[in-house]
Amino acid sequence: MPTPSTSVLRRVLNGTTLLVLGRIWGSACTFLTLWLLADHLAGADFGRYTFYLAVFMLLDSFVDLGTGSIAVQRTADDPGEIAGTLAAARRIRAVSGTVGVVLVGGAAIVGQEPGALWIALATLYPVTHVLELSATVFRNRIAWGVPVAIRALASALSLTFVLFLLYGSGTTQPGPYLCAVALGSATANFALHFASRKHLPRERPPEIPWRAVLGAALPLGIAGLCQQTYFYVDNLFVRAFEGKVALGHYNVGIRLMSLCIMVGVYAALVALPWFKREHAAGRLGAAVARLAQPLFAIACFVTGALSPWSAALLRIFGEEFDDASQSLRWLLGASALVYIGAILMSALAATGHTKSVLVIAVAGLATNLVGNALLVPILGIDGAAIATFATEGLVVIGGFIALRRAGILDLGGARAWRWALGPLAFAVGNGTSFAIAMAPINLF
Repeated sequence: MPTPSTSVLRRVLNGTTLLVLGRIWGSACTFLTLWLLADHLAGADFGRYTFYLAVFMLLDSFVDLGTGSIAVQRTADDPGEIAGTLAAARRIRAVSGTVGVVLVGGAAIVGQEPGALWIALATLYPVTHVLELSATVFRNRIAWGVPVAIRALASALSLTFVLFLLYGSGTTQPGPYLCAVALGSATANFALHFASRKHLPRERPPEIPWRAVLGAALPLGIAGLCQQTYFYVDNLFVRAFEGKVALGHYNVGIRLMSLCIMVGVYAALVALPWFKREHAAGRLGAAVARLAQPLFAIACFVTGALSPWSAALLRIFGEEFDDASQSLRWLLGASALVYIGAILMSALAATGHTKSVLVIAVAGLATNLVGNALLVPILGIDGAAIATFATEGLVVIGGFIALRRAGILDLGGARAWRWALGPLAFAVGNGTSFAIAMAPINLF
């Protein structure tokens, strides 16, 4: 008979599987969009399209401002807190969303960016993240079926809107396509709210000062913003030193990296309420090791196996994307590190060590900025990828140090040797795949 801990771990893995399946569908829609627009838009316009996709990812993090994680932290083991916490968190997101619209949309207009009005219109969608908070009830239950189904539908809608523009109007400006993608995302947030309403308390929520929620969420919010920034800030350096065409090539590699890291990121997301409860029971260190060690080993094998085929993967988008193959190899290595770093950061958030999360994120951002400033002028997009790899390595080291100092994690205790399976799996996957790639094919 499974123990309660094993049962919850199974739910975490099931929830992660659902999110991964949903993400595979969403990524298929995204990559089809990229493939179509890479052929339809001029190189510089495609680069601008991917640039603003990255900006909107940062905007998502800015609007969230840590409220999503703090809502789970405050309510996972105390459902009575959910009404008041969500009311306060919604006020925070409404303000941050409005500020985001003014900053990004206003900058596009003032800077006379081509298609500025379309860009400004697209920046309105993050305000709908106010409604997305209702889905906290599903996160606390580790019940991801409904949210995943809604997100999958939104991805299909975004692709449908893009296809309608592409074959209906044939516009060659990136702005309308950004609005099409944003409209699909906004639709999902509305749908999530309405799907969650029946699980929310009906009575008037107790008054919780929004400043108290903001004070708890802000370290996580700034940390999340730093994490998103160091994942996408290389866009500024590549665009400045290498140009928009190279930026478009590099960002396809970044999109492939985002696909590779999804299991680790989603596992950390799904595990947050479990980590919160395991910490209260004094078992968090073992829970972290049980989740992170096997996922890290699998991720290392897969990314190692993919590395020799980086040029072939990029060539799907066109022969000219070959120049990003070396940078993709570095990004694949960084992807494997995310499988530890994301779970360690989730464990720190669950324990309330939000200042440690913030310190690590700020250190990661500083590392990324310095790395890009030093390496991109010399190595181009390869330098940006190396800076990303170094950043993810620092996050892993910082996470281990913070959890060890808190007396929570001792590298897995007696099973510490399992962390070494990751590098070994990477070497095995890389060596096997390289041998296959280099072997002569003799069918007769």
